Amino acid sequence: MARVKGAMMTRKRRKSVLKAAKGYWGAKSKHFRMAKQAVMKSGNYAFIGRKLKKRDFRKLWIARISAQAKVNGMNYSTFMHGLKCAGVDLNRKMLAEIAVSDKDAFAALTEKAKAAL
Repeated sequence: MARVKGAMMTRKRRKSVLKAAKGYWGAKSKHFRMAKQAVMKSGNYAFIGRKLKKRDFRKLWIARISAQAKVNGMNYSTFMHGLKCAGVDLNRKMLAEIAVSDKDAFAALTEKAKAAL
């Protein structure tokens, strides 16, 4: 039986790493060793970034809800508690969208939350 050499798979692996490192500055896009390190690091950054994105959006939604709740004479925590007591089951993303686009509907939600407290 013939011996299998690793040249084909090595070339394939190196090509895929260099393709992933396309656009990187300097030798990071040309030399395999540096490209491999850069691609691994960028993969870690991407993984972390996907987690941070969720936190950042939640903070944004809370800031928008809080600002609009203050305009209607409530703070964020009492507004959210009032909605929970009133049985209004809207997530923060939708509440933030309502706060930005439809201020009258948000004012109605605020009144509902006040009434439930």
